[in-house]
Amino acid sequence: MRSPFKFSFSSMLRQQRRLEKTVLKAVKASRKAIALSPFSAPAPLKPAAKSQKVPAGRLEEVTGFGSNPGRLHMLRYVPPHLPRKAPLVVVLHGCRQNARDYDHGSGWSTLARERGFAVLYAEQTRSNNPNYCFNWFRPSNVTRDRGEVMSIRQMIERMVNAHGIDRNRIYITGLSAGGAMTAAMLAAYPELFAGGGIIAGLPYGAARDVHRALAAMKKAPERSASEWGDLVRAASPHRFAGGRARIPSVSIWHGTHDQTVALSNAEALLQQWLDLHGLDPSGSTQSTVDGHLRREWKDRTGKTAVEFYRIEGMGHGTPLKPRPASRGRADTPGPFMLDAGISSTTRLADSWGLKKPVLAR
Repeated sequence: MRSPFKFSFSSMLRQQRRLEKTVLKAVKASRKAIALSPFSAPAPLKPAAKSQKVPAGRLEEVTGFGSNPGRLHMLRYVPPHLPRKAPLVVVLHGCRQNARDYDHGSGWSTLARERGFAVLYAEQTRSNNPNYCFNWFRPSNVTRDRGEVMSIRQMIERMVNAHGIDRNRIYITGLSAGGAMTAAMLAAYPELFAGGGIIAGLPYGAARDVHRALAAMKKAPERSASEWGDLVRAASPHRFAGGRARIPSVSIWHGTHDQTVALSNAEALLQQWLDLHGLDPSGSTQSTVDGHLRREWKDRTGKTAVEFYRIEGMGHGTPLKPRPASRGRADTPGPFMLDAGISSTTRLADSWGLKKPVLAR
């Protein structure tokens, strides 16, 4: 008896298997897209393989540094024989990183040992963010004296009191979500910092929720320079009243091939901080440093107020220039830590005056 169906049973089974394979591939692709989305993981790089274990390094965890409303971890490196009134560098890692990962790659503790300054790392927790991103887009975490920014502020106070840090020589830097949180710290507490380094970050006020954070990472919101500046002025209105605020110098770094945080965010950061410093956008000087374009704006005293490093061909990460094997470990490439032929760590330290101490003869 001839089957009433157009296809044989075996043919239908083959069609079903092909359909199941197609659906399975689609599900896997969807999961991969979610896992590598700009918000959940701000770089399309894979985590380090298990065989590439990051050494414990020099960082020491500190507890009991304050009320810690942001529920962050505090780690520090204080070199032996730290000079009195030494500088402090605060470092904020990116998503899918922790403090030790970032220190291993950037070499901040190595530089601190060589040049005699202290390093403070704030570290995100999984309970706050499953991908260990600082929550730079949530008002509850970037408003002065609230959430994560308040926790970092308490860590800084602990370092100042415990190690006699010079309050006039405190600096902060961070990558990606850590870069955006660096911008938030500079906005919330401008009086605290002499300078900041924002790497692949976003301007303060770019987003107020997850949806707008994703959109901002793809393209910075359209605002005028004064509107960007007003967002920072509103973050600490009493500090900017009367035009007497201490406005930190800002160094902005961004790769031209960054597919996670659009280069337009670096341009928005420039608008924001040039407006705050009252500088003409056309008043920059240009130079080439290790093959990359640097633009610099100076204040009335001749000091660098704003600078921008445009890292040609670099993706999403911190630019490094690995040292020769004969020298101390610093600038070590890895996930989100990219060999770009220029060291953001060394350049930032130099620009902040963190030089090697002159030994007495």
